[in-house]
Amino acid sequence: MGLKCPIDRTIGLFEHDIMDAHLPLPKYHQIYLVLREQLREGRFDGGLPGEMALMGQFGVARVTVRRALSQLAQEGLIQREPGRGTRPVKGRSAEFPMNGSPLASGQQARLTGLLENLVTMGLRTKVKVLSVERMRVPVDVAAALKLPGTAWVQKAERVRSTPEGPLSHITTWVPDSISSGFGKRELAQKPILVLLEESGVKVGRAEQTISARLADVGMAKHLDVSVGSALLAVRRLIYDEDERPVQWLHGLYRPDRYEYQMQLSRVGSIDAKVWVSQELSANFH
Repeated sequence: MGLKCPIDRTIGLFEHDIMDAHLPLPKYHQIYLVLREQLREGRFDGGLPGEMALMGQFGVARVTVRRALSQLAQEGLIQREPGRGTRPVKGRSAEFPMNGSPLASGQQARLTGLLENLVTMGLRTKVKVLSVERMRVPVDVAAALKLPGTAWVQKAERVRSTPEGPLSHITTWVPDSISSGFGKRELAQKPILVLLEESGVKVGRAEQTISARLADVGMAKHLDVSVGSALLAVRRLIYDEDERPVQWLHGLYRPDRYEYQMQLSRVGSIDAKVWVSQELSANFH
């Protein structure tokens, strides 16, 4: 009997620690789903990481990575060329339903009481500010905030936690003209909606979409979950009282620690009754 290679033993440890063995999906399919979502977001425009890099990220053997890539290739989502690496297939991104601004498709929710609940949650949880930077507005953010492509915005990334552990990872974009009065220190001390109000913004309403996402390697570390775990994905656009967009938010929440509760009533005539939301609360535990 020969000795096992130390690298093989390391891969075995990573495979056990990072991938969720309790999910009813084989590991290659978990990797396929995570990479598919990242392709949808346009994160690999310059090419996908190599097989060795993906092995390290997911903590699996080469055969597992190759099977995941093979499934993506069979669906025509990537193209693998010897010596040139693996690249997304141009034109296929439009087939992903959530690419671009989620307000452009899918059901939009205008949530009564949402802003009050958001401030309450901000005051009752702890926040860790991961980064704050001033940057030229990305194309999708410019579309959401109705800004010219030459505009500047503040991008901030934060992780909110309860006593039980991480609750959410939040990324916000705020126009530079509004965000100039607060930075990393202020974001660590107060909810961003409070900071907007203190900057002179009269917050009016919010539009929000809720969907599902899978945790990639980075998000799994931030939220203390396994790669491939299901997360609640929130996209929220905040308007002021003059109907101008003032904040664009992408949030990922642990579903075991966060939930929405909504009270619905039936209104309308008997043959055309619809459900209308009267109240919403945000619960976290």
